[in-house]
Amino acid sequence: MPKKNITLLEAIIPIIFLIIFLAINYRVFGDEASSGANQFGLILGSAVAIIIAGIHKVPFSDVMEKVSQNIKDTVPAILILLLVGALAGTWLLSGIVPAMIYYGLQILNPTIFLVSAVIISALVATATGSSWTTSATIGIALVGIGNSLGIDTAMTAGAVISGGYFGDKMSPMSDTTNLAPAMAGTDLITHIRYMTITTFPSIIITLIIFLIIGFTTDTHGTVNPDDILVAITNRFTITPWLFVVPGIVILLIIKKAPPLVALLAGALLGVVCAALFQQDLVLELSNKINNTDSTTLSLKDIYHVGMQSIGGDINIITGNAILDDKALFSSSGMTGMLSTIELIICAMIFGGSMQSIGALRKISRALLSLVRGTSSLVGATITSCFGMNILASDQYLAIVIPGKMFSEAYEEKGLAPENLSRTLEDGGTVTSVLIPWNTCGAYQSKVLTVDVFDYLPYAFFNIISPFMSLTVAALGYKIKKIDNKTDE
Repeated sequence: MPKKNITLLEAIIPIIFLIIFLAINYRVFGDEASSGANQFGLILGSAVAIIIAGIHKVPFSDVMEKVSQNIKDTVPAILILLLVGALAGTWLLSGIVPAMIYYGLQILNPTIFLVSAVIISALVATATGSSWTTSATIGIALVGIGNSLGIDTAMTAGAVISGGYFGDKMSPMSDTTNLAPAMAGTDLITHIRYMTITTFPSIIITLIIFLIIGFTTDTHGTVNPDDILVAITNRFTITPWLFVVPGIVILLIIKKAPPLVALLAGALLGVVCAALFQQDLVLELSNKINNTDSTTLSLKDIYHVGMQSIGGDINIITGNAILDDKALFSSSGMTGMLSTIELIICAMIFGGSMQSIGALRKISRALLSLVRGTSSLVGATITSCFGMNILASDQYLAIVIPGKMFSEAYEEKGLAPENLSRTLEDGGTVTSVLIPWNTCGAYQSKVLTVDVFDYLPYAFFNIISPFMSLTVAALGYKIKKIDNKTDE
């Protein structure tokens, strides 16, 4: 700690510099800023904090010790992210994700189209752990189908985003779902279980609203996803047996198996399913990788392609423009998670540097001076998350910075860390897409070909979630305490 207390201005100077760096990155790189530029922005912000540490005679070794401890605390989340990448690759190769999309598309009906769009998007996002992938693939297909039915594109986009962010929040494969508990100091499964308290009511209300809109909106035309369905069945063997693997993973999670165990089992079972159900596809990919023309599938081929799906790039061409142009059936395995891992590590460097000079404590104290109870603390957290989405233009930083700022405050108030992790997602993850200059808002607007302010009124789940979190806090419902580990 500094030999004398730093001022509030000194505490926020690194954040001001960070915001400037991030604004420049967004201006130059757009929605690609989080692929590397933002990581270095965090390093530069850390450098500013280290300069302040030097001014206050804080030894550099003390700063590095705090940084090292922060990075050490994120090791479980990093391991989970690597296994998430592995699972995503093997579930694609095995046909599990394509099967979810295949069966999901068949529940479409003109009257309940918007409700179906929410459900389908939620299923795909839960399976992939990504709202971005959901919007760029099935989202585009649903927008096209909605247009053929005479449904406003903004409505369809709002339904896709609502379902996509529900699945993103609840999926153990989502990077933000892993990031929030890592920042708050709780585990993944506890975090997901605690999120259901606010997330399920929010999605239920969303479905009811879209159902009312569906019954009061005139539609025309017919739903025709046949081209997509044919493209999927031409490349994959689709069978209900594929759902055994997700069922096993869900069962392991329900039985409170460690997340690493559940994800590892899911990834390995994905390779087994690929060997059982997608033999022609595995052989084709093996021939392509090895530049051969074999007609017999060997164990070596299965191992080679399986490991490729776990650790590297895999791209399956279907011949359908919507599926192929947006790379629905492609994965980068564990490699695809490296930029997120880099972001976490750099965020921990920034957080550790800020902690070493007492900046986060100073800022949180200033905010806490306005807090009178649990509901106002939750409100301050949500406001901070939303503010960071506006100022920093990145949903990850909207989780990381408030998470580091408020963790001590929740502890002092006797609140279990899952209260904070849930609030970080309710205030940070879902609101990022409502900001036009945020990477999420810019991305969704571009992919779904509709302005953010046009789809914003229909992104009901994203609007409702923060208010649901505030309502739960105001009612004192399911607010877990540290001392007795009970819910109030």
